[in-house]
Amino acid sequence: MMDQQVIKYYRQLLRHGFTHIGKMENPDVFIDSLGEKIQVCGSIGRAYMHIFLRITDDLIEKISYVCTCDPTANVVIEILCSLIEGKRFSEAEKLTAEDFVKVLDTNGEEFRKRATATIELVNRGLERYKPEKTAGIQ
Repeated sequence: MMDQQVIKYYRQLLRHGFTHIGKMENPDVFIDSLGEKIQVCGSIGRAYMHIFLRITDDLIEKISYVCTCDPTANVVIEILCSLIEGKRFSEAEKLTAEDFVKVLDTNGEEFRKRATATIELVNRGLERYKPEKTAGIQ
């Protein structure tokens, strides 16, 4: 059974719109959940999540996503976007599942599991981006 707080938040997204949904042209970081082999979208066949980030001087200026996920994953990615957009790398890297729990005010095990997987997914993309940017500064 789906967490009641997730259902409430998802319904709110359906009514008011998914703030961060959409493909970004020429992102600085592109992350593919299938390519990373991190299951964030539940058990819906070949469901995927693509995350796009625009970064300037260690600042995550914009984040967006496209996914074919279930409601829990949609809620998690929307919360992730709101937590890291406008933040520095160092802040994004310190993100924990507890930060998601505070936003949604739930202790749902499935929600927490998806939040942890999504954090890992984004951190992999950020780690790949950092070496590229620091390589040219020698």
